[in-house]
Amino acid sequence: MRGYWSADGGKSWGGVDLPLPAPIGANGIRFGSDPTLAFDSRGNLFYGYIVVFFGSGNGVNGSEMAVARSADGGRTYPFANFFSFSGGNDHFNDKPMITADANVNSPFRDNVYIAWDAASGGSTGGGVRVARSSDHGVTFNVTRADDPKGPGRSIGAVPFVGPDGEVYLAWNDYAANTIAFSRSFDGGATWEPQRVIATKQIPFDIRIPAEFNRGALVYPSCDADRSKGTHRGRLVCSWMDLAGNGTTDILTSYSDDNGSTWSLSKPATDALPYAVDRFNHWLSVDPTNGVVNVSFYDTRNDTTGARYMTDIYLSRSSDGGASFAPNVRASDVSSNEHDCDGLFPCSAINYGNQQGDYSGLVAYGGIAHPVWTDSRRNRDAVNGCSVPAMEEVFTTSVK
Repeated sequence: MRGYWSADGGKSWGGVDLPLPAPIGANGIRFGSDPTLAFDSRGNLFYGYIVVFFGSGNGVNGSEMAVARSADGGRTYPFANFFSFSGGNDHFNDKPMITADANVNSPFRDNVYIAWDAASGGSTGGGVRVARSSDHGVTFNVTRADDPKGPGRSIGAVPFVGPDGEVYLAWNDYAANTIAFSRSFDGGATWEPQRVIATKQIPFDIRIPAEFNRGALVYPSCDADRSKGTHRGRLVCSWMDLAGNGTTDILTSYSDDNGSTWSLSKPATDALPYAVDRFNHWLSVDPTNGVVNVSFYDTRNDTTGARYMTDIYLSRSSDGGASFAPNVRASDVSSNEHDCDGLFPCSAINYGNQQGDYSGLVAYGGIAHPVWTDSRRNRDAVNGCSVPAMEEVFTTSVK
């Protein structure tokens, strides 16, 4: 696992390796994956990830959760907690997302919550897990948040915290084909029965042209309005689903009653007269002004119509998600993760994972900071042909 930090507003970056436990067995190996980060109110940074253990040619030996803590803005991580190990017989720990209660007046101030899917087709081993820590990541208590009698087929669980310490959770229930939701009013100790934010058409993933190998996953991204504005306490979620013409789009919905009911879903994107795919979104509500920000990959700049070329766009709502302003292009170079074609010869790269599963976004003080991967540097300066490189991580600031 790798972490990066900047002390000059993102102009330059330093990097550090995150802690990993010892391999299992004499010839075993292990690696980290699926990074997720959150700050508490005291400036502690919590970095969540999974650890996967492999035997020497003998498959997976197990998986577990990891949360590392940094007190210096991500420069060093002297402490890490490894927990919830599974040998793989009942489930595989996957796709964690982390948050912290940074509300200074919350009764659960600085609680840390990390949620993930315990990937399994069975009802006993699978499901959505949530771990909470009340001692700055030293210990975690794990609960199951989805229906314990359900089939345990879920992915992409995202926790988020309301302005008074309420804890919310949304995920893709691909057995029921819904964006599911639950909530906790006791700091994550117990969870209410799951509810439905919206039904959807794509159950798990879809092979769109820009991600025909990896496939674009369906998962929610959610946040709560913690500002002092008109919509304080409003919950807003985004997710990917099919548009009317068979392409993919980013939909949103909001709730003003702690998630009991949700608005009808609507696109956060520009309506265009030609086919465009949108995928790998993320959502952040600016806690200083309540503006809803949604970032996503978008293929509108592929003039061939093939929908290979991608950019990152940003959509904003100043009325709590009721309407969205015209989208803003955040990336300054289009990227082709598909393959070579006549218009963009040798400018593409595809090692099977393409753009991956996520993009990132955080908004604060009226500035949005999207984070994404692209392959722009996989071209030489002379003729645009590919050089031995892979996707790299990019960010920018959008006012």
